[in-house]
Amino acid sequence: MSTSANESLTVGTATAEPGQMIRGAIPAGDLAGGVKVEIPVVVINGAAPGPTFWVNAAIHGDEPEGPLACMLASKQIDPAKLRGAVVMVPCVNPLAFSAAERGNPLDTFTYDMNRIYPGKPDGYFSDRVADAHWQAMKDVADLEISIHSGGAHSFLDKAIFVDERPESVELAKAMGAGWGCIMSNFTKSGSPMAAMNNAGKVGITVELGGRSYTSPERFRYVGAELAKSILNICFHYDMLDGEATYPDDATKGQQEALLAPASGIFLPEEGVDFLTMMKKGDKIASIVNIFGDVVGELHAPADGMFFGLRALPNVNQGDWCCFFNKVEGPRD
Repeated sequence: MSTSANESLTVGTATAEPGQMIRGAIPAGDLAGGVKVEIPVVVINGAAPGPTFWVNAAIHGDEPEGPLACMLASKQIDPAKLRGAVVMVPCVNPLAFSAAERGNPLDTFTYDMNRIYPGKPDGYFSDRVADAHWQAMKDVADLEISIHSGGAHSFLDKAIFVDERPESVELAKAMGAGWGCIMSNFTKSGSPMAAMNNAGKVGITVELGGRSYTSPERFRYVGAELAKSILNICFHYDMLDGEATYPDDATKGQQEALLAPASGIFLPEEGVDFLTMMKKGDKIASIVNIFGDVVGELHAPADGMFFGLRALPNVNQGDWCCFFNKVEGPRD
């Protein structure tokens, strides 16, 4: 892992000297009406050398939990006490975020930036925004986390995706206590995590929040939990003085998406809960028709736990209902 030698650090228009926190933007093109598209960035350059930890949020515009986490964490990091640097991009996809949509509504062919990242400089507009972000990050970041949530369609509890390299699993565990749902993702392209890993560095994808947790109290809770993890990572990598915590129940598993076998109203089984071990075949939910007749059921496809459920109960056959972690066993 590289260390900066008490030098200035520039990302986009933000140049931070050692011991400074500077806001700026990564230029990402112009729209037809003359509006300039810029990706906001916060550069916290420590007074002492160390690794560069990069935080990405809101690559999906309907996921505001990451921006809140960046706001809260930045207020808790004193650059005078930081070793290395923390770079936060609270909104990777500003046009999607402004529209409160998963992707940029002006861009049909590359609507979901988290499927086409790192984009390309001569591609569709979202390709070009992604490329601008990647060019800014690729030579600067040593460690990267991408913050996601269930967005407008679901709630996802604390879950992490890794590529199973030891350094990837280490970063996942550094998210702290309560983050034991760690699953494998070997995808080689499409996301900041994949791009970082292809570059021989380390990135992970983390999930927390979504539509069911947008009340003021619950939204603040999600933001605070994610901010706590950002600080915990800094503790773990000796970037800040502090005691890191770790999950005591970390598991290795594979994600499976469970789809609705029938149309109706989605009713989770009473007593089932997120991140709680279930046996293969245990009932997760029923689907009832408009008259209350049971027309379908969802069951655990393996021993494991669910970490995501749809937010809207009305469901059509084939709709997404649940993210399930098929647990293969504990992690060391």
